[in-house]
Amino acid sequence: MTAQQTARFWDKIADGYAKSDIADLAAYEYTLERSASYIGAQDEVLELGCGTGMTAVRLAPHAGHFTGSDVSEGMLTHCRVRAAEAGLDNLDFTQAMVGDQTFQGRQFDVVMAHSLLHLLPDLDQRLDDIAALVKPGGLFISKTGCLGEGLSPKSLAIRAVLPLMRLLGKAPYVNSLSITTLERLVTAAGFEIIEAGNFPNGAPPVRYLVARRRAG
Repeated sequence: MTAQQTARFWDKIADGYAKSDIADLAAYEYTLERSASYIGAQDEVLELGCGTGMTAVRLAPHAGHFTGSDVSEGMLTHCRVRAAEAGLDNLDFTQAMVGDQTFQGRQFDVVMAHSLLHLLPDLDQRLDDIAALVKPGGLFISKTGCLGEGLSPKSLAIRAVLPLMRLLGKAPYVNSLSITTLERLVTAAGFEIIEAGNFPNGAPPVRYLVARRRAG
């Protein structure tokens, strides 16, 4: 998909996505607490692929300033409604795609990417782009579905049906990552992983990572 096609895909499903329930609320709440513990009161935080803004609204009160970004203006419409309802004045939203020039020259104390990395083609390059947004010594926090992990019936079924769904325009690009591959790519981009776990630890697992950008 081109950037425009990707934006249109997510625009079409934004309303339904905003109404959908979190699949594993306990895992979501746990990782939310872990992420909040890494955010300082003066920190500048950027969330890439912020979706409808649920996580941004929950984490922004812990930061000095929080910026959410997403390729889909349809998703960002829901973000802005959520932020207004929460009365947050340190939270803003910007339409952007990972690797574009939107945040060129800026660096953040914390950069986040939830349910995003497996949707990015050329992930090694995109992780380099993300690393450039993180201050040396700053943090990159991510949650990534690892469809390439294991041989569970559910994982195999998802991998089998995805090409057809993409052909029909019913699914975006999805990279079937393993945990080993994901962590190797994050490390190769200049990060040191300091916390990791599967939340939820299902089939396929969702890998939660906190990684510190190495100085230099």
